[in-house]
Amino acid sequence: MAAPTQPKRWASIQQTADYIGVTDRTIRQMIADGRICGYRNGRRVIRIDLNEVDASMTPFGGAA
Repeated sequence: MAAPTQPKRWASIQQTADYIGVTDRTIRQMIADGRICGYRNGRRVIRIDLNEVDASMTPFGGAA
């Protein structure tokens, strides 16, 4: 049996930027670089799954 997946936590670009403490321009660059995925709904609406943002974070330094 497959492991249950978490429900998607959709957020706008600005909400995602506020969530990780960066600018909306940084989020747009992260999408362009392929570090996170943006999902388009229509021509203008872009949403990001916050679970993917959490998964893309990698620890470094110290005891990591």
